[in-house]
Amino acid sequence: MLEGLTILIFLQFTGELIAGVTRLPIPGPVIGLALLAGFALWRGRMPEPVIVAGDAILRHLSLLFVPAGVGLIAFGDRLAREGLLIVIVLVLSTAITMTVTALVFRALTRDDGDAA
Repeated sequence: MLEGLTILIFLQFTGELIAGVTRLPIPGPVIGLALLAGFALWRGRMPEPVIVAGDAILRHLSLLFVPAGVGLIAFGDRLAREGLLIVIVLVLSTAITMTVTALVFRALTRDDGDAA
């Protein structure tokens, strides 16, 4: 598991480094995830240590929500004041994201009649 975590942390660090050096408007962890996908494609499969580490992380995913819960408690008064606006923005942004995703999916899967 240590080997898998090392690979994941190294790829995230590399992503952070690339984002910092190039000043891309893409978060380092996203670049690291793209590097992980490229690494898996290059090898033809996901390395077993990464699978083991990923499964261990996912089993304890609920722990990652503890900071968010603390934030809700710490900023409860602000949430009470601006909660309705936050909910409206969340619903609208989700609807827009789903619509754009559906349109892109439709455009990419359109049958051009070139099937063999």
